[in-house]
Amino acid sequence: MNHVSSITSPTSLAEIMGLTAGDRQAMDALIRKRLRSDVLLVNQIGEYIINAGGKRLRPLVHLLSARACGYGGMAHTQLAAVIEFIHTATLLHDDVVDGSERRRGQRTAHQVWGNAASVLVGDFLYSRSFQLMVELESNSIMSILADTTNTIAAGEVLQLMQLGDIELDESGYLKVIGDKTACLFAAAARLGAVISESPREVEQSLADFGFALGQAFQITDDWLDYSGKDDALGKNLGDDLAEGKVTLPLILALKAAEKADRDFLIETIHAGGTDELDRVREVLMKTGALDDALERATAFSEPACRALAPLPPSAERDSLELLARFAVDRSL
Repeated sequence: MNHVSSITSPTSLAEIMGLTAGDRQAMDALIRKRLRSDVLLVNQIGEYIINAGGKRLRPLVHLLSARACGYGGMAHTQLAAVIEFIHTATLLHDDVVDGSERRRGQRTAHQVWGNAASVLVGDFLYSRSFQLMVELESNSIMSILADTTNTIAAGEVLQLMQLGDIELDESGYLKVIGDKTACLFAAAARLGAVISESPREVEQSLADFGFALGQAFQITDDWLDYSGKDDALGKNLGDDLAEGKVTLPLILALKAAEKADRDFLIETIHAGGTDELDRVREVLMKTGALDDALERATAFSEPACRALAPLPPSAERDSLELLARFAVDRSL
């Protein structure tokens, strides 16, 4: 039987959470069950990360996409758990590579247990995600997620190669965030169509939606790193600058700044650290780079909404559209 929502369309993220409460509870129960291991350290780090919360947007996109396509079963909750395991594994590895101190408002796992433990537990989560994936007995699902996981790993390597690269342009930046972030959002949305056996055009539309949503989300995160507040970001402001990441606000500022300001930015990027964060923010505002970056995020959010056109009207489809807006406006 197809699932048809009779609930009024949500107008906030909190209402989306209410709409999906049953599916998310089933996903959470499965995550906790399949996170368990005979190895105590795996359980400790796993629980630490899961209890840190976070909105779990990627699995949420999948749960909503499946229901929006009329899916009436419960296998999508297992697939949502797979997506969250993959994402969490990438975070564990990312934080080690980046030397990040905070994630979701608390100390990162590698700060508590060390780099080796974080990397190995990340490997455990990757392998666990593939065990769950295989249980679904779908070559299509396995192919999509295997390709996605490989793309994420390649994106990580590409970003590492580009640290401190002041010649990085907007297209190079978009390639990195497409591989690192947007591709998992795309897979999450696309798999909602796959699991519900929707037509290929719906599958493609949802993939397009997820990719554009992911681009908007990451650009906004990079914008928040210079213009937001610590509690909105869940990490330390200026982390990207400290790590030598040349994100879109810096790319736009380097292009627009006068020579003195450009030289200052280049010197600061190469030096690392956040001692000059306030002055960097002043240059970003003076050049209009912050406003321009947010405009770019909005430019991805709008086509994400349009990509949902093939879906029939439902509270879930409207929720996906709201998530595309939330990607840019975190106050929703």
